[in-house]
Amino acid sequence: MSQEREAPSAAPRGAGRLDVVATPIGNLGDLSPRARDALAGADVVAAEDTRRTAQLLAAIGLQRPLLSVHAHNERERSGALLGRLARGERVVLVSDAGTPLLSDPGYELVRRAVEAGHEVRTIPGPTAIAAALSVAGLATDRFCFEGFLPARAGERGARLEALRREPRTIVLFETPHRIAGSLADCARVLGAERAAAVARELTKVYETVYRGTLGELATRAAAEAEFARGEITLVIAGAPVPDAAAAAEVDVEALERLVGAALEHLPASKAAALASAATGAPRKLAYELAVRLAARRR
Repeated sequence: MSQEREAPSAAPRGAGRLDVVATPIGNLGDLSPRARDALAGADVVAAEDTRRTAQLLAAIGLQRPLLSVHAHNERERSGALLGRLARGERVVLVSDAGTPLLSDPGYELVRRAVEAGHEVRTIPGPTAIAAALSVAGLATDRFCFEGFLPARAGERGARLEALRREPRTIVLFETPHRIAGSLADCARVLGAERAAAVARELTKVYETVYRGTLGELATRAAAEAEFARGEITLVIAGAPVPDAAAAAEVDVEALERLVGAALEHLPASKAAALASAATGAPRKLAYELAVRLAARRR
């Protein structure tokens, strides 16, 4: 027999509250009525960029006090905002676009507000993570979000190497001027045949989703100027889970030697197919070895 859940106890009269509010990632029509009401009732709006948030407020006919809270001042500003919460004020936290804390500031403020016993309420809405996953055409039952890849090539390669065997779909953000290099590195480390999608300018006028293998997308990014414009979210298929029984029987060192010998005369895909057929090893494993060995010889 089902039991009724007790309603949460109401906050003390006059208690402050922090609302974490998602805002549109491009299309103003995606601002929810609850989000607008929260902004209208705010004593102060903590914004990543006060200029952008002022434009949003003006577009919906509001004017509210704004306080900048970004990566370089969040610790300092959190103290002032906690004081306002203690005085019973309503604080609304927003980022430039989408949901705060997801590769955006806000963690320090939310953590300290929770520790201080203040009510923290979510008003969910747009996020490029969910939007990109919904149109990528890749598995969404399990995924991991990795934010932005490192800007330096060596650090980026190391991060991708750590993700090489990640079986979940991978979601990344990337900047326009780095997308071509990042896709090339993804193809090299994760495998040129790995399926992926690049979602550009989601919900905006020039929304575009490019789908294909990492190798194909890297080639397009290097050749097409439009590829490197606007806000970009990259979705990459997870690594296939190897058959445990088959993998246990593979002599990896012998397979690597055979793949290496075949690479002297064949491209990586054909070398992998030949080595797989000769040894009975999973073709995916043979191809990963072929790509890695070919990269070392360049």
